[in-house]
Amino acid sequence: MRYRTLIAVIFALCLGLLTACSGGPRVGDDALSYEQIRGTGLANLCPQIAENRRDAIALAPNKLYELKELCLQPKVFLVKQSPLVKRQDSKFVPSKMLTRASYTLDQVSGTLSTDAEGRLTFIEKSGFDFQPVTVQLPDGERVPMLFTIKGLVAQTPTGMNSINPSTQFVGTFQVPAYRTAGFLDPKGRGVMVGYDAAVGLPIQADSEEFARPNNKVFEINQGNITLQVERVDQRTGEIAGLFESLQPSDTEFGAKEPMEVKVQGVFYGRLDTAMT
Repeated sequence: MRYRTLIAVIFALCLGLLTACSGGPRVGDDALSYEQIRGTGLANLCPQIAENRRDAIALAPNKLYELKELCLQPKVFLVKQSPLVKRQDSKFVPSKMLTRASYTLDQVSGTLSTDAEGRLTFIEKSGFDFQPVTVQLPDGERVPMLFTIKGLVAQTPTGMNSINPSTQFVGTFQVPAYRTAGFLDPKGRGVMVGYDAAVGLPIQADSEEFARPNNKVFEINQGNITLQVERVDQRTGEIAGLFESLQPSDTEFGAKEPMEVKVQGVFYGRLDTAMT
């Protein structure tokens, strides 16, 4: 009798463990709580569409649409590095991500319109359109950058009357400084506040060697991006595909030359056809 009771208790415990383990968060869940998402990295993932969705969303001429919930999830950061041997050409090398899982752009929205030639034009308006990112090269050098698509204006190369798996957008965007103007470097120098020069070198402050580190400039550079649509769901208005972005790294307010960074990843968006 005692053995039966013991077996029943063990069985109940095993059943309880199986039930508890099966109730964990999964990527495919429609709705997850904050506690289920926190610390898992799921918030850094863009939604995706089934591979077999190859529809087309028809677009009327002279009509304004809204592309919203645009999400860009980087997969690879490649940094153009100068070779040790001068006779060799510079090439993009893979880097290691040092930033935690918070580098995806999300909830970006903008307008989508057609011009007289039928070309589609997307203009970015708002959203979480920038993320500070730091990557590390194989030699240990760390490269900070502001991954962004601020002020993106992208067009299709040719005219078309729909968004389909062959649609491609090419455009340019602004790349602000990695840090704000109130930041101070290790020598106490900044754009808005701080010293004009390193305190230990006041006599050499105007020398050419220290001119760039001392004279801080808040620069806004330019990047370009290609968005290649691969999947379209006509029923929901969802689109998804691949993107490749080319932008400069941070310059520490003009103290050093920027490095070219190539970002490759996936994107997702939803087209609202209700606008006029």
